Amino acid sequence: MKRLRSAFALVAATCITLAAAALPAVAADPPPAPKKMFTIDDPRIKESSGLAKSQKFEDLYWTVNDSSDSARVFGIDTDGDVKAVLKFKAEVRDVEAIAVDREGTIYVADIGDNTKSRDMVEIYTIPEPDSLESAENVRYHRYDFKYPDGAHDAETLLVQPETNQLFIVTKSTKGGAIYSAPGTPSREGTNRLTKLAAAPAGVFTDGTFLPDGQRAVLRTYVDVATVAWGDDKPTLVARGPAPLTQGESIAVGTADDTVLVGSEGANSAVYQVKVPAKKAAASPTAAAPPKKSSGDAADSAPASKNHNLRWIIIGAALFALVITVLTFPPGRRERLDRMAENARLTGQSPTPTRRRHSA
Repeated sequence: MKRLRSAFALVAATCITLAAAALPAVAADPPPAPKKMFTIDDPRIKESSGLAKSQKFEDLYWTVNDSSDSARVFGIDTDGDVKAVLKFKAEVRDVEAIAVDREGTIYVADIGDNTKSRDMVEIYTIPEPDSLESAENVRYHRYDFKYPDGAHDAETLLVQPETNQLFIVTKSTKGGAIYSAPGTPSREGTNRLTKLAAAPAGVFTDGTFLPDGQRAVLRTYVDVATVAWGDDKPTLVARGPAPLTQGESIAVGTADDTVLVGSEGANSAVYQVKVPAKKAAASPTAAAPPKKSSGDAADSAPASKNHNLRWIIIGAALFALVITVLTFPPGRRERLDRMAENARLTGQSPTPTRRRHSA
């Protein structure tokens, strides 16, 4: 009897295990490993603090040095070789970021302010050249900007690709903010920035809009954050790790939904990483399936069979448990079996204990 009950229990446990195995498992796909693209080994670039993809030249990126350099930008190919140097005669203080719009205008952001003492910050624009050659005296425009709530340090400039709207993300361990420039900034006087929203948590060192204009990717020292832009305030979508311990720059990558990330210092490497994206969560309440045409019948058959099989296995498991509990309860027969076994071992007669009945 014990063996029979144990067998039924084993069947029940097996059914439950099979039923659990039949349920779909939800697991996140691991992100692809970062791909090293090139190394910036030109001795003139010792503190690459920004990176932007060219609009006129294929596989070309523009970069700038951090503070203490003159007003110049470097064009680097995907082998890390400098193909052109563009110089303009401006007195810069702390250049921290660079961007390029769809028309091929290069934006050089002199927005660094470690001591938070600047009355205003400047953004310069120069055109991408028609031919990839160095130039000594490139024409430029200067735009002055002032924060509405005092001086801030910043290293991130964003240019919305559809409107050319400018945004600055401030850098602070206490939490930065996103500021927007006027839609059409003036070169006369000082343009007032408007605080748009708090920045996601992190100390941001660079950023770029993606080509769709609906997402921006921000760079910190250790990771990258995808932000949905849209018509509402920017909203954090997802974050992902990035190589390099001193992350300083980010630009649109060479493949869809990728970005290039770089660091400052001599012989700094540039990697390509996947844009972080949040996976769609499964709805807790399944919606009614759409009606299928006759051509979809073959596709729906395997799913239907798997669904039915799962419920059959679960039903079998429950049935086995019920049978185990109800059909084989410990009772009189088991007591007699135990008495017979005890008599065999002791040599005594198996005399059952009689129950007393009330009169």
